[in-house]
Amino acid sequence: MQTVRQLSDLRDAISGFRAAGERVAFVPTMGALHAGHMALVAEARLAAPRVVVSIFVNPRQFGPNEDLATYPRKEQADARMLTDAGVDLLWLPPVEVMYPQGHSTNIAVSGVSEPLDGAARPGHFDGVATVVAKLFNQVQPDIALFGEKDFQQLAVIRRMVADLDFDIDVRGVATQRDDDGLALSSRNAYLAPQDRAAAVALPRALGVAARAIERGEDVDTALATARASLSAAGFTVDYVELVDAATLGNWVAGQSCRLLAAARIGGTRLIDNVAVGAG
Repeated sequence: MQTVRQLSDLRDAISGFRAAGERVAFVPTMGALHAGHMALVAEARLAAPRVVVSIFVNPRQFGPNEDLATYPRKEQADARMLTDAGVDLLWLPPVEVMYPQGHSTNIAVSGVSEPLDGAARPGHFDGVATVVAKLFNQVQPDIALFGEKDFQQLAVIRRMVADLDFDIDVRGVATQRDDDGLALSSRNAYLAPQDRAAAVALPRALGVAARAIERGEDVDTALATARASLSAAGFTVDYVELVDAATLGNWVAGQSCRLLAAARIGGTRLIDNVAVGAG
């Protein structure tokens, strides 16, 4: 696996792939890799002859009181995992390469970025859209893969790609889960043992609510029950909402819907979501 940290070296490597007529699949990450990320890499290897992974802890998507300074960084371990997985190129830019002095451009995706995490974390999705647009311009992939655990992020990126005419096939990959159902996340490393044990209440509450809604039970009651069960498990709930899967707006019976939640336990904020056949 080739590791590059400068944009000129990245462009030389990508040019080499293109000269050989090879398509490129791209997996953007913030590192601290786990089985969820490696599932994206596995899908990328099936999708194209060349696989590029980026690791960049993006300061622009962290709020002033969020965990930028303490976000887990495991560069050497991550590189070993990617090498073992057959990744061709690791793009590992420093902050000064991604945001050189004078950088002043911001990308905002209205609508889909505004509810849910957009309301709870002002400016977060501007940071996501800006860095992903830059990464797309740098890597020039044919295919880009994102996990469905960050479902709103995936929706924002799909909207941006459509609006800005990126010629990229954006693919979502199903959420990877631990044996007890908790969605894999780099932030799970923050959980103390007792909080990790209690955290399984999040996917369980979503599963119960989704099944209730699919049986035709009242949506507001199902959501209220999910919030109450999370509170009883020790969570502080940011939101539990049913939305249209494409727009993240109001759900409509018979349309593809998504049940999304964000909640904090022991100081760690977790997100999760499940598909719902509402109606």
